[in-house]
Amino acid sequence: QVQLVESGGGAVQTGGSLRLSCAASGSIFRIDAMGWYRQAPGNQRDLVAAITSGGSTTYADSVKGRFTISRDNAKNTVYLQMNSLKPEDTAVYYCNAHGITTRQSFQVDVWGKGTLVTVSI
Repeated sequence: QVQLVESGGGAVQTGGSLRLSCAASGSIFRIDAMGWYRQAPGNQRDLVAAITSGGSTTYADSVKGRFTISRDNAKNTVYLQMNSLKPEDTAVYYCNAHGITTRQSFQVDVWGKGTLVTVSI
């Protein structure tokens, strides 16, 4: 069973920075893509950024130029460097692993439990 464990959330002021990490555990051979989503109260869960095993990235328009996603395939870990944070970035951030091949099975999507990011004025 693949599990994702997030870390790095917290509270910062406008303009500050945070770095989120998400490590996948289990007998993993391959993860096609890893990404970060966020959900603010009353809103749907939206994609923030994603990265494939080959390093191709995609970002939400609202975070382009401020956030950077990276990945360590050997460690099955994905990072999200968040700079120039704004109050509207406040949300619970969820890690996602898509297309996971393990010794026992193939899983389409696995989600972490989420980590809270709060940006104050």
